[in-house]
Amino acid sequence: MSKKEENILNDEMNEETEVVSSDVQVTEQVADSDKNVNKSQKRWYIVHTYSGYENKVKSNLEKRIEYMNMADKIFRVEVPQKTVTQIKGGRKFEKEEKIFPGYVLVEMIMDEDSWYVVRHTAGVTKFVGSAKKPIPAKESEIKKIIHRSTTQTQKIEMDIKVGEKVRIISGPFAEFVGDITEVYPDKAKLRANVSIFGRETPVELEYKQIQKL
Repeated sequence: MSKKEENILNDEMNEETEVVSSDVQVTEQVADSDKNVNKSQKRWYIVHTYSGYENKVKSNLEKRIEYMNMADKIFRVEVPQKTVTQIKGGRKFEKEEKIFPGYVLVEMIMDEDSWYVVRHTAGVTKFVGSAKKPIPAKESEIKKIIHRSTTQTQKIEMDIKVGEKVRIISGPFAEFVGDITEVYPDKAKLRANVSIFGRETPVELEYKQIQKL
């Protein structure tokens, strides 16, 4: 082979290499573009479960995501909860309470495969929305829900009933004893009659202000 022919052959090989390299770059760009598109399709969906099975559904679904290699389509599973302080027999107990009993939040890219994995998880009854077209939740609503579950809140519960006696331990009526006439569990308050100067006086008290006798 002459020197001239060798140079021509080398030029052609270099051109082919550049074309292949260009094709690889285009393919990578398309793949990156697809990845970005997929990320933009990520939404939160609300799943209905059997009551009391929320944490079990979360555990089952997370195992299925790992076993079925769906981590690229199903990203987070949340059971919104808050801490509740319960008072029984003068002692305080803390417990976790579901913010939305019977529901689980799932962040995912919705397609046939991801729908199947979630819908056929043990304990799941349906997606919120139509049977064939689940409706994604609004991002602003999800942020509020997650904020509520991550913010430390305290709701006091007491085992008290109308007619029972309580001792007031703080406030202007401290050390007085009252008879419960009304109970407002949602507000953690009650109304009681307190004997002041020989007269029954109704007062409204918070749970934290009293002690059950």
